[in-house]
Amino acid sequence: MAEKEKMQVPVMADLVAEGKKPDYLFWVGCAGAFDDRYKKVTRAFASILNHMGIDYAVLGTEETCTGDPARRAGNEMLFQMQALQLIELFEGYEIKKIITICPHCYNVFKNEYPELGGNYEVISYVDFLDQALANGSLKPDLEKYKGIRITFHDPCYLARANDIVDAPRNILNLLGGEIVEMERNRYYALCCGAGGGQMFKEAEKGDKEVFIERTEEALKTDPRVIASACPFCMVMLTDGIKYKNREEDVKNYDIAELIALALGSNQ
Repeated sequence: MAEKEKMQVPVMADLVAEGKKPDYLFWVGCAGAFDDRYKKVTRAFASILNHMGIDYAVLGTEETCTGDPARRAGNEMLFQMQALQLIELFEGYEIKKIITICPHCYNVFKNEYPELGGNYEVISYVDFLDQALANGSLKPDLEKYKGIRITFHDPCYLARANDIVDAPRNILNLLGGEIVEMERNRYYALCCGAGGGQMFKEAEKGDKEVFIERTEEALKTDPRVIASACPFCMVMLTDGIKYKNREEDVKNYDIAELIALALGSNQ
């Protein structure tokens, strides 16, 4: 991934071998490592961290699943096995601060790992980017999206679960886009349809799949861009746009991608 873009992404084991201890662990997550679409988001956020000169590192091949999908699917034993394995790894590297681009990983690290002894400062990349823009650490082209209609889909694990609703809107407003809200938004936003382990199973019986319902709500705002901040949401919304045959005129971009493009990063 990094080689393809000729991007330097520091790896925790390499830095520790040199006697260095980075300030942040950038937690990539399963989707950010393996899903072709969300790899672009990983590159976008890494390019932003590099642009800012942030002292960070990734785990690389040492990174494994947080166990969140297992717990959501009801396999508590597997969740605890995966979580305890990671907590041991984090202790070995003396990791204190984690930035993640996945709301599911953010939620499980922040709210569920402490019950197993894993206590960290967990930072959503959306909050991180919002603060960086607010304090001037990031200075993108504020005219980049002027006049472009953008609607934002709130991920469940940012909005309802963790009260992160203003940060993504602050970012989009600062980037100059014309923000249009869906009827159900913020804490009342409709799930994309992939939560609760639904991402990994066949759809249940019903009149309409959730991702189609949510995509229809987004398209009612007549957007050029549907912005998102979660890998599961990106999969479902992208599929919904294709299902509605709107992929030529409506695009789904992650918040990090929009900022990276406004910084002139090559995505």
